[in-house]
Amino acid sequence: MNKIPNRQAICEVLMDKAKEDKDIMVLCSDSRGSASMTPFADNFPDQFIETGIAEQNLVSISAGLAKCGKKPFACSPACFLSTRSYEQAKVDVAYSNTNVTLIGISGGISYGALGMSHHSAQDIAAMSAIPNMRVYLPSDRHQTKHLIEALLKDEKPSYIRVGRNPVEDIYTEDNCPFEMDKATVLKEGTDVAIIACGEMVRPAFAAAKLLEEQGISATVLDMYCVKPLDTEGVIKAAKNAKAVITVEEHAPFGGLGSMVAQVVGANCPKKVLNMALPDAPVITNVKVSGSTIKVTYKAAANATGYDVVLGTGSKKENGETRPYHYGNHKVLNLKEGTVTATFKNVPKGTWVVGMHAFNRTSEDGKKVFSPWSNLKKATVK
Repeated sequence: MNKIPNRQAICEVLMDKAKEDKDIMVLCSDSRGSASMTPFADNFPDQFIETGIAEQNLVSISAGLAKCGKKPFACSPACFLSTRSYEQAKVDVAYSNTNVTLIGISGGISYGALGMSHHSAQDIAAMSAIPNMRVYLPSDRHQTKHLIEALLKDEKPSYIRVGRNPVEDIYTEDNCPFEMDKATVLKEGTDVAIIACGEMVRPAFAAAKLLEEQGISATVLDMYCVKPLDTEGVIKAAKNAKAVITVEEHAPFGGLGSMVAQVVGANCPKKVLNMALPDAPVITNVKVSGSTIKVTYKAAANATGYDVVLGTGSKKENGETRPYHYGNHKVLNLKEGTVTATFKNVPKGTWVVGMHAFNRTSEDGKKVFSPWSNLKKATVK
């Protein structure tokens, strides 16, 4: 099992190239550890800048360095880089056409229990909406290496999102086909086309193998280049399939799924299913200790309260999957975008955990509920 996260692969490439290229610069916003850039800072102190927790300065300084002929790589948590410094990314990098590579680390819900404040479920949509900003989500360490090497050879703005933990290899050091701004075909099929990006590519590829065992033939595209999207690759895959599925660790709006649906709808209309994070509270962790179950959730926007329940199973109702045979509601603790609920003295067995948020926006003051969250199972032995 691979133990090298994509962020570490970025550092290794930059360290190797920085030995000869003194224009390579790495900038961090008190994030050298999270970005795996401590070795770079230790070995190349004259090519490293620490801005502190100041993401706007991080991006603007990088743009200034680029105007002086340097090759800056600005590293910061994706949740902050794509929000706090959005104007600087738009104006100083993209509009000014500076040779800056923005690296959003711990993307998606990598930070787990830290909650919504630390999740980046909007960065693909936000960064893709900026003219002249390219958006890349490499799928494993080998592809990450090729991507960084390619970006060192051009002078265009770009945003890269990587996760926090190591991911299982898709490619090998000797077999990693890579063409800039072209999706990689991992598998060809005729029933369904699965198009995934970033760290969702490996699960998508595994799903295709499971489908194959059931007699369903699937094409799998590694769409690391979300913008510019490989439209030719999308059209070819869609034309040869009966339906298209997109997979991304992102909100269901404005990301890979939306882009693919636009291309498919305009060129070869057929059903497109987008598998993404729900637009609802998200379970990030369920921990069982003895007869106690502790559940952690990402807080929902504008919520005034939450119902967290344990059920003996789940069922579909009104288009949603929800727990059933439940009645165990808990008092919750909400802190900085994170919701935790603790169930004690839970009987032995397998339980389904679910939650929905509510607010009181109706005229009569009644609760208005969000959709049910993703459900998780917990087993008390």
